[in-house]
Amino acid sequence: MATRDVGGDAREWDEDAYRRTILRCRERGARTVFRTAFAPSESHKPEIVVAASSDGSIACYSLASCISSAAQVRNGVDGLLAKPIAVIEGHKGPAYDLKFYGDGKEALLFSCGDDGRIRGWKWLDVLNSEVPVAIQGSHLDPILDLVNPQHEGPWGAQSPVPENNAIAISKQDGSIFSAAGDACAYCWDVETGKRKMVFKGHSDYLHCVVARESSNQIITGSEDGSARIWDCRNGLCTQVIYPEKSHKLKETSWVSCLAIDTSESWLVCGTGRNLSVWSLLSCECIFNIDSHAPFQDVSFGGNQILAVGSEPILRCYSINGKSLSKIQCAPQSAFSVSFHSSGVIAIGGYGGFVDVLSEFGSHLCVFSCGGLDRDL
Repeated sequence: MATRDVGGDAREWDEDAYRRTILRCRERGARTVFRTAFAPSESHKPEIVVAASSDGSIACYSLASCISSAAQVRNGVDGLLAKPIAVIEGHKGPAYDLKFYGDGKEALLFSCGDDGRIRGWKWLDVLNSEVPVAIQGSHLDPILDLVNPQHEGPWGAQSPVPENNAIAISKQDGSIFSAAGDACAYCWDVETGKRKMVFKGHSDYLHCVVARESSNQIITGSEDGSARIWDCRNGLCTQVIYPEKSHKLKETSWVSCLAIDTSESWLVCGTGRNLSVWSLLSCECIFNIDSHAPFQDVSFGGNQILAVGSEPILRCYSINGKSLSKIQCAPQSAFSVSFHSSGVIAIGGYGGFVDVLSEFGSHLCVFSCGGLDRDL
């Protein structure tokens, strides 16, 4: 509070506290959730949502608690700003992606960010920390801390460490893949922490990467307008997909998001205001979907394609390209859509908002991520 007394006596006015309060409000309003994920649970039900945010935090939220708070908001009690049950200062700068590796007690939580690092923690250590949540942040050291290589320029000058924009996991061979800002994808060994392979071929910044474990492949999407399929055994590109050539786009667009279905037979590419669905067996475009707003993330949810972008709407399509539904969501610009096997969906985006939907499309709760805030 800026004053100690609400009686109107300005002699106790604290200008510095007032300024800090205004700054915190502005920071919260501009915070962005770049990725949400459902944590593994023994009940196989969605119990915890993890959010990677623009302040570098990796914060964990109890769904039961958030749903209860949402009910209080509807009853006129301020419970919108959710308190995390655990929080990590994951990165210096924005945290862009997170993935779980494994299940149960041995599960690992990986994240990547603007600092060019991939960091990993034991999931149980994150949840069971004895440090009070109010002072959590840098309290837990990662068990794995990987850094992208720098490139040497003229006269021996070193480039900045390229950022990591997305990661993908392959449990089959114990690898983690990253899509980096230097137009390369990297493969790291989870056990040793050593870089196993570099995938070179794109001519611009990488935005996304997905793993196709059944074929020992990864697929990357870039600002050069292409998606490339790579053989993980030798690092060679086996196929180049140009989504914009399959559809006459009004402007040249880069590949912003990718998703692969559970059978690993279908690929969805988000390219500007267009979604294209490809058969990975024939590498042919099956159909295109247009929207008036750019797509920023896409996911398969059962037999549906879920897509979000720079509008407060979740779009659901059938595998045949038919529009099934449009659901209003809280973030005015959404960067992440995550699907749980139970049918529950989490959407994260601008304003630090996370919107959780039931399998029927109703809103279970909407909350704002507190992240590393100390005054919740």
